[in-house]
Amino acid sequence: VAVAARPSKKICDASGSVSSPSSGSHAWENLLDSLLHQIISLISSFHDLLAFRGTCHSWHHAAASSFPSVYTFSFPPLHLKPDVSQESYNSDRKSQLVDPAKKSLSHRCSAPGITPHPMRYLGCSYGYLIFSDRRHCHLVDVYTGTKVKPPKFQSECNTLIYLGILTAPLNSTNSRLILFSRISMLQWQVGTNSWTEHPHVGELIHQIVLFKGQMFAMDFVQRLHTIHIAPELSMQEVAVMWEQSMLVGLHSKPWLVVCGDMLLLVDLSVSMDQLFGFPGTFQVFRLDFSVEPAKWVKMDKLDNWALFLTNDRRNPTFSCMNPERWGGKSNYIYVPTKSEDFDEPWTAIEVGQPVPSSTHRMSFSSAATAHCSPLNSLWVLPSLVYGVDQ
Repeated sequence: VAVAARPSKKICDASGSVSSPSSGSHAWENLLDSLLHQIISLISSFHDLLAFRGTCHSWHHAAASSFPSVYTFSFPPLHLKPDVSQESYNSDRKSQLVDPAKKSLSHRCSAPGITPHPMRYLGCSYGYLIFSDRRHCHLVDVYTGTKVKPPKFQSECNTLIYLGILTAPLNSTNSRLILFSRISMLQWQVGTNSWTEHPHVGELIHQIVLFKGQMFAMDFVQRLHTIHIAPELSMQEVAVMWEQSMLVGLHSKPWLVVCGDMLLLVDLSVSMDQLFGFPGTFQVFRLDFSVEPAKWVKMDKLDNWALFLTNDRRNPTFSCMNPERWGGKSNYIYVPTKSEDFDEPWTAIEVGQPVPSSTHRMSFSSAATAHCSPLNSLWVLPSLVYGVDQ
């Protein structure tokens, strides 16, 4: 939604109050889209975004409507660290959100209280953690703790659910929640009172990303698919040619990452000697859609980009342009660590350089094991970044 260009009788000052045009030099008139987006592009941290949004309600609305379609993020996602020491299923679990650009500022939030039945973690999407128990799916806003409970499941297949994703921000008119089980796909259109179920035959889904209005899914044998909502929920395999280097040697299950106008595949190649302490290496490939079939093409460097990923492929992946603006590094991949010995709860690994064996053991494990693990550290952008009003 564009910012209205017509004159406004209200003016916003830095405190967010509304005053008359005669209020003086501290008053700022409403800005046109072009200037507003230039200001947005200068934001280098999530906390700066909060301050910007709080300046004036009209700015808040305009900024929300511009994310993320006209804006490539120049600030990093937040690091969510759950408190794994709290084992009780009858109380909320406290988690900590840390901004890599402003490490001194942290935010405490609550994961859901688990009532009669333990919950299974299914993923994180548009700032919401997704869980399920025997009867319901539960969505939890990572920043506010707000909880949303979709309708009750209509069948027993929910015991086989392993992955969930939102197709759009929760308050969007076309938002849907899609869950994947071993035998079917479940779909809930936000605001309705029931689920629709569609059969799913094939390999388990490894990861899903949204790229240029389409959902791309990679299965556990690394085939790429597109997921279609209309006329009914379905999947279609995408023909892709793999580069020779991707087929030789030992490899961890790859990650899909949306990076500007590129769809990337991040591969962690592991030497046969990895068990004896030798490192692996991150390689990055972009999908070239200009040829048929599409082809993964190796990139020697990420140029002025940094990537953020975790071992659990149910978690979202992120990219950030010009990370030096907030103290980060270009051509680096940021991953959470599992050790308290590090000064920070994450580590940065340069593309093409050896991954220290200690980091490899602490940060990466079997992708299949990670896919059924409980909630662990992850990268996330709160829902308000996508224009969800709280």
